[in-house]
Amino acid sequence: MNISYTKRILVNCACLGVVAFGLGGSAAWAGAQNAAADEGLKQRVTAALHADPYFYDEHVSVSVENGAVVLRGFVASEWDLRDAIRIASKAAADQRVIDDLSITQGGNR
Repeated sequence: MNISYTKRILVNCACLGVVAFGLGGSAAWAGAQNAAADEGLKQRVTAALHADPYFYDEHVSVSVENGAVVLRGFVASEWDLRDAIRIASKAAADQRVIDDLSITQGGNR
């Protein structure tokens, strides 16, 4: 085995180590960024539901799971259900909105 071949192997191994450790650090950083983005999205949707003068948001909770907005709780009518989804979709922009709401007090769902 000649020296230049050995040097190449060592350099390649060193580069792989840097890449492997670098990816771990950036993956943790990306996870923190995603958590911050998810929290911002949750706050934006929650604020939009609360700010709407015709929607009663007291029994609706918002969470973000895997990048999708999830609405949980209950509303009083089919109209309120559609209103909640409309408001959340507008506030969430291009993020998916998942309806996990129930209708009580005379609803059909």
